[in-house]
Amino acid sequence: MSIFTPTNQIRLTNVAVVRMKRAGKRFEIACYKNKVVGWRSGVEKDLDEVLQTHSVFVNVSKGQVAKKEDLISAFGTDDQTEICKQILTKGEVQVSDKERHTQLEQMFRDIATIVADKCVNPETKRPYTVILIERAMKDIHYSVKTNKSTKQQALEVIKQLKEKMKIERAHMRLRFILPVNEGKKLKEKLKPLIKVIESEDYGQQLEIVCLIDPGCFREIDELIKKETKGKGSLEALNLKDVEEGDEKFE
Repeated sequence: MSIFTPTNQIRLTNVAVVRMKRAGKRFEIACYKNKVVGWRSGVEKDLDEVLQTHSVFVNVSKGQVAKKEDLISAFGTDDQTEICKQILTKGEVQVSDKERHTQLEQMFRDIATIVADKCVNPETKRPYTVILIERAMKDIHYSVKTNKSTKQQALEVIKQLKEKMKIERAHMRLRFILPVNEGKKLKEKLKPLIKVIESEDYGQQLEIVCLIDPGCFREIDELIKKETKGKGSLEALNLKDVEEGDEKFE
């Protein structure tokens, strides 16, 4: 016995649905699971790796394909690939409650891990454990946002935690070796980007060991390369200005 499938139906499995409402109608596209985030972040650039089919649906789960006249009315075109790109970029990803819960838990843990890795107690210079950062995030009732990256949210968490506990971005320790002639003038330009100068040694070259905010590293690196025409060097001595051991969070 053969089963008749209407021509406007397409059956798909293992699918992530992205939905958009336009002109009073619902439009959906069928994507491979875990590929939507990659596309939106720019990691995945091949549309065929993201879309299961270049068709636009009114209901993916029922396999109902959108009508041509509805597409033109809503998007001003019937080019399904272009419409898929619009929905993929701006639409809302549909996930089950279980999937959403798992995703939120994982993102919560990832954010806590980034914060623990990037921060210290400013008094002891010791890092906090991931578990203690997770507990602090729960205490401030931090709510994970699925449409923002974990790095962006980690910066938000740090700002919020500063109001409740002693925490700051860990400093990066650097060593500059600069030609003496350019070194003195360059040091003045570098000063606003340096937190603490730990040592200076004037010999045949100017050697400076200092602490900076990690966010300034690229700017410092580019400034040294430009001003010394490649003769100066920059070395990261460590990524954190921390003492050994974990800070216990009360």
